[in-house]
Formats: sequence, structure tokens, C-alpha cells
Amino acid sequence: MRLAFGIDIGGTGIKAACVDLDAGHLVGPRHVIGTPAGARPSDVAAAVAQVIGDCGCCRANRIGVTVPAVVDAAGRVRTAANIDPSWIGVDVVSLLSEATGRAVVVLNDADAVGLVEARIGAAAGQPGVVVVVTLGTGIGTAVLIDGVLMPNTELGHLVVEGHNACFWACSVAREREQLTWEAWSARLQAYLRYLEDLLWPGLIVIGGGVSAASKRFFPLLSTRTPLVAASRFNDGGIVGAALAAADALTEVAPCPVRISCRQDLAAELIVNGNGQGMPCT
Repeated sequence: MRLAFGIDIGGTGIKAACVDLDAGHLVGPRHVIGTPAGARPSDVAAAVAQVIGDCGCCRANRIGVTVPAVVDAAGRVRTAANIDPSWIGVDVVSLLSEATGRAVVVLNDADAVGLVEARIGAAAGQPGVVVVVTLGTGIGTAVLIDGVLMPNTELGHLVVEGHNACFWACSVAREREQLTWEAWSARLQAYLRYLEDLLWPGLIVIGGGVSAASKRFFPLLSTRTPLVAASRFNDGGIVGAALAAADALTEVAPCPVRISCRQDLAAELIVNGNGQGMPCT
């Protein structure tokens, strides 16, 4: 089994797991810790090192990490929407490599989901333009053209009806403002229509945790573009990070312990801060 380790840094939580690179599935439970208060670079780097240590199932040398920010070709962070502004200008590849003692590949979180969908998900083999929209603490986007990712598009920050869509139409806005599904879907509808008018995609893929509830809100949306839920739901960032690491680094160290591939993507281990993880079984 070819393995890599994927870590998805979000505004509220850091999720990590070993990934079967051939199947594109998580191997063993998903580990989750809270994003440190303030989400400052040094604190997040320490948390990433912790979650790697807590996940006793995999010691793969190739590690991929997503961040909710633009990451340029030199590995530097250029934006900071849901993380501390001190991230801007940080060499995030060097920061995380030093903190973990491993080779690390870093990419934008929505781009990681786009990579999964282009390779093994809903957008595989889809010609033309595909837009992947991730809904969570904010809105992320990945744009695919004939299956090729155009990185760092950041179209979640479009201004729609006088609002930054990233905070106005994200799934957390529904919870924060106690919106009904209908009221929130109307906001999402306005945002998606704007995307359609800008890019004329042939397919829109909706990712993030709320995508698992697509049957609840997809019927409330009316778009001229077909809508589908992301194939890995809220695990797309983890899987995409692992795939990016496999692309960029030449070798994967075999996992030193025998583990079985668990197909239940909902399996999750909440690490309670005591430093104790549970090995995959």
C-alpha cells in the first residue's frame, strides 16, 4: 500500500490522516485537534507536529499540508483570511518542515480538494471549466481547465450584493446567524450565479463539511450549471494534501506497521489535548 500523510489546517480545526494513494481513501481514523487560538504561525506549526505524533498509524516521510491562504510557488503565504495576518510573507514550507522534521508540501486548501476531484472525483475526465467551491469557515475555490488546476484563485472573496461572499455565504454564516436552510441557500444561490456569469463552467462541485448534507440544500438552488457534491466530502483537503505530497516528493516511506484500510470516512478520533493518539487498526 502506498501511503502519504495529509493534514488540513482550517480556521477552527486541524484534521489529519494517512491516505491510501491508490484508492484515494483515508486509512484508519481521522485525527482532529482544534486550531490554536489566534492561529499564529508558530502555534499552528506546533499543532501540526503534535497531530503527526498523535497519529500512530503512519510514519510516511511524504507529508502534505493545506492552509486557508494563497501559497505562492516559493512556498510563501500571501493572504490570511481566516488565520492570523502574521502569516503573510511566512515561508510556510520551511516553517512546517522544521517543526515536523519531515519533508512537507503545502498548498491552498480548496486547491487540494480540486486536485482530488480532478484525479479521482466528480470532475475526473470533465472537459472545459470546472469550479470547485468549498464551504466552511469561509469559501474556497479551485478552478480546473480540462482537468488542470489553476492554483490560488480565491474566488470566494467576490463581492455579492454588497458583501464579501467568503463570510456572507459560507456554511458557518448559516450557523452563526441562525439562518434557515432557505435563507442561507438564497445567499449561496446569489454567489453561484455570479460565478456562473464570470466563468461559464460546465460543472460546479460543492465541498466542505456541509456537502454531506447536499440533499438538504441542493433542491433549494437553481443554477444553469450541474451541481454535484465533492466525492470525499470534508476529507477532500486531507486526501488532496496527500496527493500533492506524492506528486512533489519522489519517494514514500512504507508504513512500518500493518494496518487495514478502513473505508468508513466518518471514522474520527478527537484528540483531547493529552498527547495520546490511537493507532489505526
